[in-house]
Amino acid sequence: MAYIGFGYPRFYFDWTYLLVIIGVVLSLWASAGVRSAFNRFSTVATIRGMTGAQAAQHILAQSGIYDVRVIHVRGNLNDHYDPRNKTLALSDPVYSSTSVAAVSVAAHECGHAIQHAGGYLPLKIRGSLVPVANFGAVISWPLILIGILMGFNQTLITVGIVLFTAVVLFHLVTLPVEFNASARGLRILSGSGILMGDENEGAKKVLRAAALTYVASAAGMILQLLRLLILTRGRRRE
Repeated sequence: MAYIGFGYPRFYFDWTYLLVIIGVVLSLWASAGVRSAFNRFSTVATIRGMTGAQAAQHILAQSGIYDVRVIHVRGNLNDHYDPRNKTLALSDPVYSSTSVAAVSVAAHECGHAIQHAGGYLPLKIRGSLVPVANFGAVISWPLILIGILMGFNQTLITVGIVLFTAVVLFHLVTLPVEFNASARGLRILSGSGILMGDENEGAKKVLRAAALTYVASAAGMILQLLRLLILTRGRRRE
């Protein structure tokens, strides 16, 4: 806010807020898409009638993986594979459901277990970035804000931006990991006969929608980084 004539304030709009708004809109759109796709195909039962847990166990066995435990976790779509203890956790709507959506999500998580067993390079890179990304996610913004409050301390702001860049890099490396896991899962679902006919098309739609959430998240982080760079560059020129 600036002042002009007779002490009346003149408001101005920081156009870089548009970058944040675009990121939020992308995230909301992607989240709505995955919920819509999952809800749609969660009502479509598979012909073979395998639950998400049974499908996961079948896929792991078919891939020669016998040291991964399939477990049930409370929650909604918080399914994940943990390479540290080799557990494949399936949520309430997935573990016991025989729907196309449930089997698709289970197959995707199996894709991560297969990546881990095969030493998939992007997964290794993402794993090595986890400590730095977690630290950066916690400390980057506080450092930047402290730097601003200390009269625009360039050292603190630069360190904060570098740490935030590590978070962005983690999101970017996540993209090939997630897309590859879905591709592996879909191939096995189709090749093993767990899904049949149009069920495979339903699985593709569910996993495609889920993949878009990662794309939207990465795009949002990039836009935030771009805004930071624009603002700090402009300040240095003042």
